[in-house]
Amino acid sequence: MYFVDTLRTEGLGNHSYLAGGRRTAVALDPPRDIDRVIAAAARRGVRITLVVETHVHNDYITGGLELARTTGAHYLVPAGAAVAYAREPVADGDTVAVDAGLELRALATPGHTPHHTAYVLAEDGRAVAAFTGGSLLIGAVGRTDLVDPRLTEPLARAQHASAHRLADELADEVPVLPTHGFGSFCSSSPVTGDETTIGAERRRNAALLEDVDTFVTTLLAGLDDVPAYYAHMGPANAEGPSPVDLTPPRPADAALIAERLAAGEWVVDLRNRVAFADGHVAGTLNFEGDGQLATYLAWLIPWGKPVTLLAGTAEQIADAQRELVRVGIDRPAAAATGTPADWLPDGEAPRSFPRAGFADLAALRARGAEDVVVLDVRRASERAEERIDGAVHIPVHELHGRLGEVPPGTVWVHCASGLRAAIAASLLDAAGRDVVAVDDGFDAAGKAGLPVHRAARS
Repeated sequence: MYFVDTLRTEGLGNHSYLAGGRRTAVALDPPRDIDRVIAAAARRGVRITLVVETHVHNDYITGGLELARTTGAHYLVPAGAAVAYAREPVADGDTVAVDAGLELRALATPGHTPHHTAYVLAEDGRAVAAFTGGSLLIGAVGRTDLVDPRLTEPLARAQHASAHRLADELADEVPVLPTHGFGSFCSSSPVTGDETTIGAERRRNAALLEDVDTFVTTLLAGLDDVPAYYAHMGPANAEGPSPVDLTPPRPADAALIAERLAAGEWVVDLRNRVAFADGHVAGTLNFEGDGQLATYLAWLIPWGKPVTLLAGTAEQIADAQRELVRVGIDRPAAAATGTPADWLPDGEAPRSFPRAGFADLAALRARGAEDVVVLDVRRASERAEERIDGAVHIPVHELHGRLGEVPPGTVWVHCASGLRAAIAASLLDAAGRDVVAVDDGFDAAGKAGLPVHRAARS
């Protein structure tokens, strides 16, 4: 009997897989913190003999090279991928034994990248799983604009053909196991659900339902912002990532925190947004440790700038370190645990700002309050769907470089749920602005009586 275990990396919206038989296994698209994969193999009592990449990833640092080195496994990478390290190139149609009666077959599926390759797991000659990486996802496909703008449309056409190849060659009952699409910005459109099959995708996936021209036009029109750190992931993966170091960072006291802030470095408070708003060290920035920490911190921080982490416990610091190494933020400059009272010099009071809901904003407007700025920090695609009339729009990932564009007054900052508004509020607060964080779901804006403009539905 074969098995397939899924290793979820929730913060990045990715899945990696361990598949095998009684004795040996293959790891597919492994995360950089390879101890998770090794532990999964140990639980199964199998040895990892193969490590496989579907493509050179643009959204996270792979653990593939280090996992192969650590386990002695063969490292299989698509032949068309230009990489600087020794690996075993995989071409369309290549097969490799995983365990007795279990083999993996490579299928060239260009689209997400030019060299993208899917893998079909077969038991005694019968396909039992398709590891589709960034090609066929759950109700979507991987985006095609991450390699080169000049290739976006040709890759979109290739993506359509690759989806059809998978559907044509595999039976309806074969599970589709993608790497991306569970909140990942590598997906061309939002993905819902956690499981799918070839048959389910035949019935709902636009790549399999629309003609190529319609599909390409729709896909290109729907492509959204690309996280800035993606520009660094592909080159790092092609060069060959170094091993990770998850040992505790240098301890920081109040004096060192003040020194880091004075040097213009980023000091990141990982506590939840309620605790941060109630009291924090002036100048620190709030990225919740249990939110999409890696995505948003890596997206916003100037690449290579040192970061110091603050949290309630050492476990929260360790969790954050693990998240951040996955996107190439390898070693925090320092870290501290406790509360703002532990992080401030004696006699210095914490800084704070209020939180509110959309009903509070509506009441304020009804009273005719002046000097109130409503700042929308959602992405442009979200704002195009519905927006509060008169709101200033600066996406959160652009705000750090555009703080001077925020009009004078008290800034009521909102997003769709409160997470990004909290990040933005901390950026504004650190810049000395008076700010109110709207910690509310956007559907409450219209219900509160705020003037919400909605796009016309066709």
